[in-house]
Amino acid sequence: MSQNQIAAVILGAGKGTRMKTDLPKVMVPLLGKPMIRHIINTLETLPADKIAVVVSPQGELVRKEVAPYPTVVQEQPLGTAHAVLPARELLKDFEGDVIVVFGDQPTFSKETFLKAVAKRREGNAVVVVGFRAEDPLRYGRLILKNGELEKIVEFKDATDEEKAINLCNSGMMCFDGRRLFEILDEIGNENAAGEYYLTDAVSVARKKGLKCAVVECPELEAAGIDTLEKLAFVENCLKRKE
Repeated sequence: MSQNQIAAVILGAGKGTRMKTDLPKVMVPLLGKPMIRHIINTLETLPADKIAVVVSPQGELVRKEVAPYPTVVQEQPLGTAHAVLPARELLKDFEGDVIVVFGDQPTFSKETFLKAVAKRREGNAVVVVGFRAEDPLRYGRLILKNGELEKIVEFKDATDEEKAINLCNSGMMCFDGRRLFEILDEIGNENAAGEYYLTDAVSVARKKGLKCAVVECPELEAAGIDTLEKLAFVENCLKRKE
């Protein structure tokens, strides 16, 4: 299988509770179509050779929306790294680039996806998409050392010096497909929530002697939509751009 291929795993198992809807979060409409449809439409322009969507056991609506693309089930919500694991069989022997993107981040551009892939192909095992936040709020921070990504620090764990950094984690990552599951398998859940976090992929990769890097995108592209207020904000921004 070619190392020049691109696969994408869309994490779409979230509930719409905070959006005050019974719909799965990724099915909430943005400009008239489900959030996840915006992501798929953009990935198709890359073009992505494989697209897989992770759904909850109740994810029938999402399954129908993304067909004919395959879906895999995250049986229990045990964290973002755990959510990628069900895609292992679909990506068996895949040696290209694997983009992992959250289904509630519908505004990433084709250019940003391709920028992450290009950086990955420079010899990095993990590439994280970051953004410069006007107000960093409680975002995780990307810590660089000699131009390489050293670690991702969650806001609550950050020192005052790290909190002063305005390069924030968008959540979207691009992996070397040959290393993806080897890295994910070593992520532990020794944290307050007992969950397996995708952000820990950077420290695991670094311990293996692998290189990690950052590419940047505009802040709006990284907007995660998990409240009605954020939905309204992103819709207004997109309408102004049209």
